[in-house]
Amino acid sequence: MLVTIDVGNSHTVIGIYDGERLLNHWRISTMAERTADEHGALLKTLMHGAGFGIDVRFEGVAIACVVPSLNQVMEQLSERYLGCVPLIIGPGVKTGMPILYENPKEVGADRIVNAVAAFDDCKSACIVVDFGTATTFDYVTKRGEYAGGAIAPGLGISMDALVEHAAKLYRVELVRPRETVGRTTIAAIQSGLVFGYTALVDGLVRRINRERGEDAAVIATGGFAELVAGESETIERVDEFLTLKGLRLIFERNRRV
Repeated sequence: MLVTIDVGNSHTVIGIYDGERLLNHWRISTMAERTADEHGALLKTLMHGAGFGIDVRFEGVAIACVVPSLNQVMEQLSERYLGCVPLIIGPGVKTGMPILYENPKEVGADRIVNAVAAFDDCKSACIVVDFGTATTFDYVTKRGEYAGGAIAPGLGISMDALVEHAAKLYRVELVRPRETVGRTTIAAIQSGLVFGYTALVDGLVRRINRERGEDAAVIATGGFAELVAGESETIERVDEFLTLKGLRLIFERNRRV
């Protein structure tokens, strides 16, 4: 079995694979101050609750981490509690995907992992829209090259900024409003964030396709993917576990080296 760990700025997603089958998964808050031992105790509790015995053995651990201070913590977690030296996605790791970024080291590990999974699924030009702390757009050419993309503030931090800088506005539940023209402050904020963000996504996707001259498939992932995809005219499908799939694929490619 393989453990896959996607450490994002806000949440960490952990998955356990048996071959290509995802057996179980968990989403926990990312806390930079949490130690390896605290991570280990939490993971063991989650695994026990899912029916994994204390004698379970893992063949490997694959990690994508965008929080630099947690890289060593994740390595310690893997070695102490999972019994494996982890594959941490970064420079030198075989991904099977050429990186066309001017400085490939600048690309977040999660973006590369998502791109690998999306191209493996589509086998054609594709765009990944990842709704995390930031909303990222990643473009993969029809030849399977990571070409680059765009980064925008995420829905959550957009609301945070609105509430922090507008004295009379307040936090609301991020759900689809009934109409675009809100007749209450709550509905107006929801319209601006949900429909406004959908327009941002559709506009950027159309601009990328127009600029690249290809009709790329569009896959969404991340916490707010379902909300925006329900309104979007360009998102074709949502894959909640795209990053975990990419980690599994990259682990397999490096194991065969």
